[in-house]
Amino acid sequence: MKANDLLPIGELARRTGLSVSAIRFYEERGLVEALRTGGNQRRFLRGDIRRLSFILIAQKLGLSLTEIEDALSGLPQGRTPNAGDWKRISGTIRTRIDAQIAELEKVREDLDGCIGCGCLSLKKCALYNAGDKWGESGSGPRVLR
Repeated sequence: MKANDLLPIGELARRTGLSVSAIRFYEERGLVEALRTGGNQRRFLRGDIRRLSFILIAQKLGLSLTEIEDALSGLPQGRTPNAGDWKRISGTIRTRIDAQIAELEKVREDLDGCIGCGCLSLKKCALYNAGDKWGESGSGPRVLR
């Protein structure tokens, strides 16, 4: 490993747009791993730029930190992940995104019907009270309590 393959935490922060404290947080969670110099300074592999960038993208996609940890656990530590590594974890994320899309399409369909029907029925409304789940707990203002 060459000396220029390692980045100080400040350089990693500059290259990723993350704060130093955020990088330390991700390090504590085991998402990146710092090497230590003789003076106990953190040094990160260049590949950690991609790992941290993935974290930012995954968060924008709505993945929880636990889901991100699970995804990154499939990537190698100690070397830059290659295209095959990323493709392997993207399948799981794709499945989650497809489920989100399907859920949003269902909401969109229910919304079109809801706005058009004008029933204002809390008992029948597929969006506001799907399956009359509130009615199962009794009458009265259950939602407001």
